[in-house]
Amino acid sequence: MHQPTPRARAWPLAGLLLLTSLASHAAPDGDTLMQKGGANPAAMPCISCHAPDGKGMAAAGFPRLAGLPADYIRKQLHDFKAGRRQNGVMQPIATALTEEEIDALAGAYAARPRVNVAPQPVGTPPEGSGAWIALRGAWDRSIPECTLCHGPGGIGVDPSFPPLAGQGAVYIENQLKAWRGTPAVKAHGKTRAVAAVPPTRQNDPNGLMQHIAASLTPTEMKAVAEYFGSLGDSSEPFDDTQHRLR
Repeated sequence: MHQPTPRARAWPLAGLLLLTSLASHAAPDGDTLMQKGGANPAAMPCISCHAPDGKGMAAAGFPRLAGLPADYIRKQLHDFKAGRRQNGVMQPIATALTEEEIDALAGAYAARPRVNVAPQPVGTPPEGSGAWIALRGAWDRSIPECTLCHGPGGIGVDPSFPPLAGQGAVYIENQLKAWRGTPAVKAHGKTRAVAAVPPTRQNDPNGLMQHIAASLTPTEMKAVAEYFGSLGDSSEPFDDTQHRLR
């Protein structure tokens, strides 16, 4: 019986090694990364905090990622890596992700359903309320209305201004505080002076959000956050015309 030469036997083995190598370098799948995490164990599964549907956990302050622009998600992960946006949970995760994994995750979350804002009552909101600032601003303090950049109903405008509708109030308020930092407190009587804490988020276009956050009072921050947090997802059929500015 004819026996294959050593050279002939080597080809199947070489082909197997080639296929194994190609498989190991296959493009990562975004949905798999969400559920199982990245190749580096430090890149934990996204669903642990952002929920299986990608809509986040509002009460815990974990944001919605579903339907956010891919370029925005990609930029935030790069900003976490670079320290322009600081967070004890997200920085190690972003640092552990490869560029291919970041692209896959951004694309997968962007492909998920965008927020569908329920119709809001027509009328003039109470002056100074969260709705007032969101829709009209406080121009006497150079605070533009939030919808000027974030679009009608807070649905977002690609790629720099993400949706605010659909995000939880806790998350929005926390981001405003991150852009503001903590002002210094002077010593008074028996109270010791407290040093200022710089903003932990410095990745906004032209420092716009840092200016707005520094100009809002803590009460206004909470009110604006609660306004957008109340918009949420409508149970009505999705209205794509809401996203016409995208």
